[in-house]
Amino acid sequence: MNKNESKYFNTACLMDEALLQLLAKKDYEYITVKEICSRAGVNRSTFYLHYENMDDLLRESVSYMERTFSEKFEKAGTDKIDVRKMTKDEAVLIKPEYLRPYLEFVKENTEVYKLAVTKGELFGSAAAFKRMYGNIFEPVLKKFDVKEEDRPYVLAYYMNGVLAIVTTWIDSGCKRSVDDIIRLITEHVPVHDNGNTYKSKTSEADENERK
Repeated sequence: MNKNESKYFNTACLMDEALLQLLAKKDYEYITVKEICSRAGVNRSTFYLHYENMDDLLRESVSYMERTFSEKFEKAGTDKIDVRKMTKDEAVLIKPEYLRPYLEFVKENTEVYKLAVTKGELFGSAAAFKRMYGNIFEPVLKKFDVKEEDRPYVLAYYMNGVLAIVTTWIDSGCKRSVDDIIRLITEHVPVHDNGNTYKSKTSEADENERK
Protein backbone atom coordinates (compact mmCIF):
# COMPACT_ATOMS: atom_id res chain seq x y z
CA MET A 1 0.00 0.00 0.00
CA ASN A 2 1.55 3.33 -1.07
CA LYS A 3 1.30 6.60 0.85
CA ASN A 4 -1.80 7.85 -1.00
CA GLU A 5 -3.59 4.51 -0.60
CA SER A 6 -2.69 4.46 3.09
CA LYS A 7 -4.05 7.99 3.57
CA TYR A 8 -7.27 7.07 1.73
CA PHE A 9 -7.68 3.95 3.87
CA ASN A 10 -7.00 5.81 7.14
CA THR A 11 -9.51 8.53 6.23
CA ALA A 12 -12.12 5.86 5.43
CA CYS A 13 -11.45 4.20 8.81
CA LEU A 14 -12.04 7.54 10.58
CA MET A 15 -15.44 7.86 8.91
CA ASP A 16 -16.28 4.21 9.65
CA GLU A 17 -15.50 4.79 13.32
CA ALA A 18 -17.46 8.05 13.32
CA LEU A 19 -20.59 6.32 12.04
CA LEU A 20 -20.29 3.44 14.51
CA GLN A 21 -19.82 5.88 17.41
CA LEU A 22 -22.84 7.91 16.34
CA LEU A 23 -24.97 4.79 15.98
CA ALA A 24 -24.41 4.11 19.67
CA LYS A 25 -26.13 7.43 20.44
CA LYS A 26 -28.84 7.94 17.82
CA ASP A 27 -30.87 6.25 15.10
CA TYR A 28 -29.24 5.82 11.71
CA GLU A 29 -32.00 7.83 9.96
CA TYR A 30 -31.05 10.94 11.95
CA ILE A 31 -27.28 10.83 11.37
CA THR A 32 -26.10 13.40 8.84
CA VAL A 33 -23.07 13.67 6.58
CA LYS A 34 -22.19 16.86 8.47
CA GLU A 35 -22.01 14.94 11.76
CA ILE A 36 -19.87 12.22 10.23
CA CYS A 37 -17.42 14.78 8.83
CA SER A 38 -17.27 16.73 12.08
CA ARG A 39 -16.56 13.65 14.18
CA ALA A 40 -14.05 12.21 11.69
CA GLY A 41 -12.30 15.56 11.22
CA VAL A 42 -12.75 15.64 7.43
CA ASN A 43 -14.59 18.00 5.10
CA ARG A 44 -17.75 17.28 3.14
CA SER A 45 -15.93 16.93 -0.19
CA THR A 46 -13.75 14.19 1.33
CA PHE A 47 -16.88 12.27 2.30
CA TYR A 48 -18.21 12.36 -1.27
CA LEU A 49 -14.80 11.39 -2.62
CA HIS A 50 -15.27 8.10 -0.77
CA TYR A 51 -19.03 7.51 -0.86
CA GLU A 52 -22.12 8.39 -2.87
CA ASN A 53 -24.41 8.38 0.16
CA MET A 54 -24.77 7.27 3.79
CA ASP A 55 -25.74 3.72 2.85
CA ASP A 56 -22.38 3.33 1.09
CA LEU A 57 -20.64 4.39 4.31
CA LEU A 58 -22.83 1.98 6.30
CA ARG A 59 -21.81 -0.94 4.08
CA GLU A 60 -18.15 -0.09 4.50
CA SER A 61 -18.53 0.46 8.25
CA VAL A 62 -20.07 -2.98 8.57
CA SER A 63 -17.09 -4.49 6.73
CA TYR A 64 -14.79 -2.52 9.02
CA MET A 65 -16.62 -3.89 12.06
CA GLU A 66 -16.44 -7.44 10.69
CA ARG A 67 -12.67 -7.08 10.27
CA THR A 68 -12.44 -5.86 13.86
CA PHE A 69 -14.45 -8.87 14.99
CA SER A 70 -12.23 -11.25 13.00
CA GLU A 71 -9.21 -9.86 14.83
CA LYS A 72 -10.98 -10.39 18.17
CA PHE A 73 -11.97 -13.89 17.07
CA GLU A 74 -8.36 -14.72 16.18
CA LYS A 75 -7.03 -13.33 19.46
CA ALA A 76 -9.45 -15.63 21.29
CA GLY A 77 -7.81 -18.53 19.45
CA THR A 78 -11.17 -19.86 18.28
CA ASP A 79 -10.09 -19.85 14.66
CA LYS A 80 -7.21 -22.18 15.57
CA ILE A 81 -9.45 -24.94 16.95
CA ASP A 82 -8.51 -28.10 15.06
CA VAL A 83 -11.56 -30.35 15.00
CA ARG A 84 -9.64 -32.93 12.97
CA LYS A 85 -7.81 -33.89 16.18
CA MET A 86 -11.01 -34.22 18.21
CA THR A 87 -13.03 -37.33 18.93
CA LYS A 88 -16.71 -37.33 17.95
CA ASP A 89 -17.61 -36.68 21.59
CA GLU A 90 -15.42 -33.57 21.58
CA ALA A 91 -16.47 -32.28 18.16
CA VAL A 92 -19.67 -30.57 19.19
CA LEU A 93 -21.04 -27.99 16.77
CA ILE A 94 -22.24 -25.50 19.36
CA LYS A 95 -19.76 -24.80 22.17
CA PRO A 96 -19.40 -21.81 24.53
CA GLU A 97 -15.85 -21.09 23.38
CA TYR A 98 -17.12 -20.73 19.81
CA LEU A 99 -20.03 -18.50 20.83
CA ARG A 100 -18.57 -16.19 23.48
CA PRO A 101 -16.33 -13.97 21.26
CA TYR A 102 -19.20 -13.49 18.80
CA LEU A 103 -21.83 -12.71 21.46
CA GLU A 104 -19.55 -10.37 23.40
CA PHE A 105 -18.86 -8.44 20.21
CA VAL A 106 -22.59 -8.23 19.44
CA LYS A 107 -23.29 -6.86 22.93
CA GLU A 108 -20.52 -4.28 22.59
CA ASN A 109 -22.12 -3.12 19.33
CA THR A 110 -25.80 -3.55 20.17
CA GLU A 111 -27.05 -0.47 18.30
CA VAL A 112 -25.25 -1.47 15.12
CA TYR A 113 -26.65 -4.99 15.28
CA LYS A 114 -30.15 -3.63 15.97
CA LEU A 115 -29.75 -1.73 12.72
CA ALA A 116 -28.75 -5.02 11.08
CA VAL A 117 -32.13 -6.47 11.98
CA THR A 118 -33.94 -3.71 10.06
CA LYS A 119 -31.37 -3.26 7.27
CA GLY A 120 -30.26 -6.83 6.77
CA GLU A 121 -29.72 -6.30 3.05
CA LEU A 122 -26.97 -3.79 3.86
CA PHE A 123 -25.53 -5.61 6.84
CA GLY A 124 -25.38 -9.16 5.50
CA SER A 125 -25.26 -10.64 9.01
CA ALA A 126 -26.11 -14.16 7.86
CA ALA A 127 -23.22 -14.13 5.40
CA ALA A 128 -20.90 -12.79 8.09
CA PHE A 129 -22.00 -15.52 10.47
CA LYS A 130 -21.30 -18.15 7.81
CA ARG A 131 -17.78 -16.80 7.33
CA MET A 132 -17.18 -16.81 11.07
CA TYR A 133 -18.31 -20.36 11.75
CA GLY A 134 -17.90 -22.16 8.45
CA ASN A 135 -14.34 -23.11 9.38
CA ILE A 136 -15.67 -24.82 12.52
CA PHE A 137 -19.00 -26.30 11.41
CA GLU A 138 -17.87 -27.74 8.09
CA PRO A 139 -15.04 -29.92 9.54
CA VAL A 140 -17.31 -31.12 12.37
CA LEU A 141 -20.00 -32.20 9.91
CA LYS A 142 -17.33 -34.04 7.95
CA LYS A 143 -16.14 -35.79 11.11
CA PHE A 144 -19.69 -36.98 11.75
CA ASP A 145 -19.76 -38.43 8.22
CA VAL A 146 -22.52 -36.09 7.03
CA LYS A 147 -22.64 -36.45 3.26
CA GLU A 148 -20.92 -33.63 1.40
CA GLU A 149 -24.08 -32.79 -0.57
CA ASP A 150 -26.06 -32.62 2.71
CA ARG A 151 -23.66 -30.33 4.57
CA PRO A 152 -24.88 -26.96 3.18
CA TYR A 153 -28.41 -27.82 4.37
CA VAL A 154 -27.33 -29.00 7.81
CA LEU A 155 -25.02 -25.98 8.14
CA ALA A 156 -27.91 -23.65 7.26
CA TYR A 157 -30.09 -25.41 9.84
CA TYR A 158 -27.60 -24.78 12.64
CA MET A 159 -26.74 -21.23 11.63
CA ASN A 160 -30.36 -20.14 11.28
CA GLY A 161 -31.21 -21.62 14.67
CA VAL A 162 -28.41 -19.70 16.37
CA LEU A 163 -29.19 -16.54 14.40
CA ALA A 164 -32.84 -16.68 15.44
CA ILE A 165 -31.86 -16.65 19.13
CA VAL A 166 -29.24 -13.92 18.60
CA THR A 167 -31.64 -11.77 16.55
CA THR A 168 -34.29 -11.97 19.29
CA TRP A 169 -31.61 -11.00 21.82
CA ILE A 170 -30.53 -8.02 19.69
CA ASP A 171 -34.13 -6.93 19.21
CA SER A 172 -34.52 -6.72 23.00
CA GLY A 173 -31.39 -4.57 23.29
CA CYS A 174 -29.15 -7.44 24.45
CA LYS A 175 -30.60 -7.12 27.96
CA ARG A 176 -29.89 -10.72 28.94
CA SER A 177 -26.30 -11.67 29.76
CA VAL A 178 -23.93 -13.34 27.31
CA ASP A 179 -23.79 -16.37 29.61
CA ASP A 180 -27.58 -16.64 29.52
CA ILE A 181 -27.66 -16.54 25.70
CA ILE A 182 -24.90 -19.16 25.53
CA ARG A 183 -27.01 -21.35 27.81
CA LEU A 184 -30.08 -20.88 25.62
CA ILE A 185 -28.17 -21.78 22.47
CA THR A 186 -26.33 -24.77 23.89
CA GLU A 187 -29.47 -26.15 25.56
CA HIS A 188 -31.97 -25.64 22.78
CA VAL A 189 -30.10 -25.80 19.47
CA PRO A 190 -29.84 -29.53 18.59
CA VAL A 191 -26.46 -31.25 18.79
CA HIS A 192 -25.08 -34.28 16.98
CA ASP A 193 -24.60 -37.42 19.03
CA ASN A 194 -22.75 -40.66 18.29
CA GLY A 195 -25.93 -42.22 16.97
CA ASN A 196 -25.90 -39.78 14.05
CA THR A 197 -29.14 -38.13 15.20
CA TYR A 198 -29.85 -34.54 16.14
CA LYS A 199 -31.37 -33.62 19.47
CA SER A 200 -31.24 -30.73 21.91
CA LYS A 201 -29.80 -31.10 25.38
CA THR A 202 -33.26 -30.35 26.76
CA SER A 203 -34.92 -33.16 24.83
CA GLU A 204 -32.10 -35.53 25.79
CA ALA A 205 -32.57 -34.67 29.48
CA ASP A 206 -36.33 -35.23 29.19
CA GLU A 207 -35.69 -38.59 27.55
CA ASN A 208 -33.30 -39.66 30.33
CA GLU A 209 -35.83 -38.56 32.95
CA ARG A 210 -38.53 -40.73 31.36
CA LYS A 211 -36.21 -43.71 31.60
